[in-house]
Amino acid sequence: MSSTETGPHLGQDGPPERPAGERRVVANILRGSVGNLIEWYDWYTYAAFAIYFAPVFFPKGDSTAQLLNTAAVFAVGFLMRPLGGWLLGRYADRYGRRNGLTLSVLMMAAGSLIITVAPGHSSIGVMAPVLLVAARLLQGLSVGGEYSTSATYLSEVATPGKRGFYSSFQYVTLVAGQLVALTVQIILQQLLTAGQMQDWGWRIAFGIGTLGALAVMWLRRGMEESESFTSQSRAAGPVHGQGTLRTLMGYPKEVFTVVGLTLGGTVAFYTYTTYMQKFMVNTVGIEKETVSWINFLALLVFICLQPIAGALSDRIGRRALLMFFGVGGTLLTVPILTLLSGTDSPVGAFFLMLSALCFVTGYTSINAVVKAEMFPTHIRALGVGLPYAVTVALFGGTAEYVALWFKQAGNESLFFWYVAGCALVSLVVYVRMWETSRRSHIDGPQPEAATAS
Repeated sequence: MSSTETGPHLGQDGPPERPAGERRVVANILRGSVGNLIEWYDWYTYAAFAIYFAPVFFPKGDSTAQLLNTAAVFAVGFLMRPLGGWLLGRYADRYGRRNGLTLSVLMMAAGSLIITVAPGHSSIGVMAPVLLVAARLLQGLSVGGEYSTSATYLSEVATPGKRGFYSSFQYVTLVAGQLVALTVQIILQQLLTAGQMQDWGWRIAFGIGTLGALAVMWLRRGMEESESFTSQSRAAGPVHGQGTLRTLMGYPKEVFTVVGLTLGGTVAFYTYTTYMQKFMVNTVGIEKETVSWINFLALLVFICLQPIAGALSDRIGRRALLMFFGVGGTLLTVPILTLLSGTDSPVGAFFLMLSALCFVTGYTSINAVVKAEMFPTHIRALGVGLPYAVTVALFGGTAEYVALWFKQAGNESLFFWYVAGCALVSLVVYVRMWETSRRSHIDGPQPEAATAS
């Protein structure tokens, strides 16, 4: 592969700059990752509070139909993620990671603000769901761009030798956003009546997201641009085709590797986080309140595992952890879900869910840095974001639907094999791909990496 990228310290006057101090690295990581938390808080708040605001935005009638309408709007937002990965990935590759992250959180703030203040169907009729769709489109674009840009930024600003550790905080904050949304819901349910929650209480949650996004936007304005991007700009200026889809197509092996390594991971992640709550209620038969605590505690442990696994990848390499997930997902998914479907013990359900999340950690903790290490600076954000977003939209976003379809057809166990099969596809990719930590484009051009797969 040929690359027009200039290495991080080439073309500068005088000696190379010394690496940023650890405090500066931590400060930049915090600004980047806190924004990721707020973005995902806003994203999950929609799903958590849909049961309350569905009657507000859609005509009165069957509650199931109202929830289906809100679910359809949620799906529209999901389908916007590839477009967000393309638009904001291209923007970040051309104008910088900091600018891309700031624009991303601004779009999320705008979407949350629209939902917070939008009148209901009884006041403005059909314009109410139109405003909801518009807000969700903005949020979908924002989340699609946030992943690509934050994954790129966290990987680029991290201290060499600690990139796995620092980039793992992307999934720490991603899951933390989900937990914060759940915590806000629990608190509001304790403070307000059911009627108050439906009338106006749900707006508080979106208002919190709006204010949080605006605060993060202010914080991100003080972020330092990554050295990889600024070095390229100083040394060579804008690269021809920088951040374009045509340039990205010059890296077909990397693009298909991102798709392959993401496929099994995103299906497993959404199975054991988003769908698991419904699975435990509908299939296992555990009480909803108990299931909420099982999911909360398991996800809390899952968060703590991310930096541990990320730091381990800095020592033993990325492929070892990816293969740990691939082998575990292929061989253990069917036994775990089969045992879980037949248990009547909440404690047993917790440990089964946690065991699944342990091997999923092999993917979630390092997938961001692995993708970032594959691409040169001038196409990195787009290369990380677009193929990932397309794969998540097609496979991660549909995991719950596929599971429910199999259950409705009376063959729920086939879904277990579907998840295991997706993990097997990714395992084949992990076996054949190169060790990105040893041949990382973040450290400079790596022409041999393209042929290593």
